[in-house]
Amino acid sequence: MLKNIALGLLAAQSAAAARFAMYIDEYHTVDLPGSDQTGQIDHAIMAFAPTKLFNSDSTPSFTPFEPVDTMRKRFGPDTKVMIAIGGWGDTAGFSDGAKDDTSRKRFAKNVAAMLDANNFDGVDIDWEYPGGNGQDYKQVPNSDKVDEIQTYPKFLAAVREAIGNKTLSIAVPGRKQDMIAFTEEQSPEIFKSVDMVNVMTYDLMNRRDNVTAHHTSVEGSLDTVQAYLDLGLEPEKVNLGFAYYAKWFTTDPNSDCKEQPIGCQVVKLENDDGSDNGKSGAFTFEKGNMDPPPANLTTSYNGRCGYSEGTKCPSGSCCSAYGNCGSGDDFCMAGCQSDYGTCKGISITDSWRRASQDGQTDDQQGGQYYWDEETNLFWTWDTPDLIARKFSDIMQAKNLGGVMAWSLGEDTYQFAHLDAMQNGVQQTTQQSADE
Repeated sequence: MLKNIALGLLAAQSAAAARFAMYIDEYHTVDLPGSDQTGQIDHAIMAFAPTKLFNSDSTPSFTPFEPVDTMRKRFGPDTKVMIAIGGWGDTAGFSDGAKDDTSRKRFAKNVAAMLDANNFDGVDIDWEYPGGNGQDYKQVPNSDKVDEIQTYPKFLAAVREAIGNKTLSIAVPGRKQDMIAFTEEQSPEIFKSVDMVNVMTYDLMNRRDNVTAHHTSVEGSLDTVQAYLDLGLEPEKVNLGFAYYAKWFTTDPNSDCKEQPIGCQVVKLENDDGSDNGKSGAFTFEKGNMDPPPANLTTSYNGRCGYSEGTKCPSGSCCSAYGNCGSGDDFCMAGCQSDYGTCKGISITDSWRRASQDGQTDDQQGGQYYWDEETNLFWTWDTPDLIARKFSDIMQAKNLGGVMAWSLGEDTYQFAHLDAMQNGVQQTTQQSADE
């Protein structure tokens, strides 16, 4: 009897190893699910706190976009609620904070104080990216960030010491060319300070590329994970990343995309200064993007528009990707919501509806795609079936510790991607318990 109880306890401990970390960002909070739909999520990471807060000599004041106690109610009682610092385009505070021993201790002390003040269970350092290739790569060349290769692990060690036994995670690049700080020498020092590593195995194609490719796929994700394992990252610390959005890219009208949709030429996707030129973008799996517009739309009186507002723009006005009415190109071109106003360019919404209906699976690489001949747009995304394949071919095959996704509020249409991941976590946990 005692032996059976002991074996049961061991199985439970083994089963608990299958983590599920979920980002919740402040811009997608409409229709977030309750605890009845998030049972497998054990780490909820609120995003973001700005990096500049933590380089002050005085204790910073930070108020999350939702009270932590309110966020806790969206998940099970044992789920840890964390805060992510940084994010795409916010690296300056990290660079300054990591420079020397004094700055590292100051940054780390302020992080610890912020965690305690808000009752967070841990912190996620989302530095994109130490060593360069970030949003500012045209303004601040990588040659100006060489010191970060040495200071990044020291920075993490300082945060580790300051926060004690609270959870420390890092978000790390999915593209090998962005893994500048992850050298053979420094990687062991990086990994030893953290509890888990959120591998961003998505956005594997971005606006710096010249030809179409899957932004996330089984083959691409496995290749990235293997690169980190080869650098000495323990499999149990790895969280395999998933994206709750599709990506679209404008292809060259003179290219051969009809015959060869994967690997065909795209137009120039960014401006000379590295900024977005509106020729590519992301499209989330939210109700507002997937459902037809409500039948009882009213005309906006406050400049806001879109599904969640239940309003359309006045005649002749465009509804931007961010739900604002206006008439300039920022409103009427890339990402313009044709269901809720006038659009001058192509309708991304209509193109996505064709893609979601007629998308094709690349069985070899393990990615979903569609080339829209009407708009010259290439679409790439994950499906529930491909998520299941990633669990078997990557997470289980490599004995990884967990998974993560960006972000919960971007899958509100039917929560199909969330459900697929919860099923995968549950099956992996059960498989681990049965072994």
